Amino acid sequence: MQHHFTERLYLSHRESKNLPAPSLVCDWLDGILKLLFPELADRRYRHLREFQQHFQDVKLELFTILETLQDALPAPPDQIEEAFLERLPVVHELLLKDADAILHGDPAAVSATEVIRTYPGFYAIAVYRLAHEFYQLDVPLVPRILTEHAHSRTGIDIHPGASIGERFCIDHGTGVVIGETVVIGDEVKIYQGVTLGALSVRKELAQTKRHPTLQDRVVVYSGATILGGQTVIGHDSIIGGNVWLTKSVPPFSKVYYDHTETGRE
Repeated sequence: MQHHFTERLYLSHRESKNLPAPSLVCDWLDGILKLLFPELADRRYRHLREFQQHFQDVKLELFTILETLQDALPAPPDQIEEAFLERLPVVHELLLKDADAILHGDPAAVSATEVIRTYPGFYAIAVYRLAHEFYQLDVPLVPRILTEHAHSRTGIDIHPGASIGERFCIDHGTGVVIGETVVIGDEVKIYQGVTLGALSVRKELAQTKRHPTLQDRVVVYSGATILGGQTVIGHDSIIGGNVWLTKSVPPFSKVYYDHTETGRE
């Protein structure tokens, strides 16, 4: 019996598609983040040519990953690579704004360097923004490998398909869940334990908007759960801790919960 079992396993390996190793994808992630942010780097470059060479090495790692997936890509690997790299300056600028938002949104933060180097919220956002670009380019597997790596490291689960605006701030962050079709505006801040999820998990609804929309300058406090694709939190609203919300609220709302009553102002 053991012989037949191992033979079946062997055949499944032989017939499986060629896939990039998660460790290779995570190594690439580590390399690109160190290039984007000197705060994360473990080396100092003596001159521009040395930096450019390292950038080319990381670029080659990306091409190798994409080449492994070439049969499943919507375009040749070199075109996908080029499209991603063209977006990299935009992603970098967005992440600098995110770091600044976290710095100004957290009284305990003393510098952008501290935020970039140590804050799990920033790390999860950085990985999400990179993964989102691959998601937009219809690259399979890689986006989820990236965000699940960040999830395991930070406890923050952001689907690469979510749409998140500028100056996004996750404070503390452990236990945050942001679903695939979530739409988040600019200058939004959320705390630990927040779930932006779906009311239904039926497979046939996979292609519909299942998760909520948070408009600009919304604050969601710890433990709040906001569900449903038709649920819209109007701009400049505050959602209090432990609130369970499945209906839209207008702009400038304050939704709160305590042990005796639920209220909205």
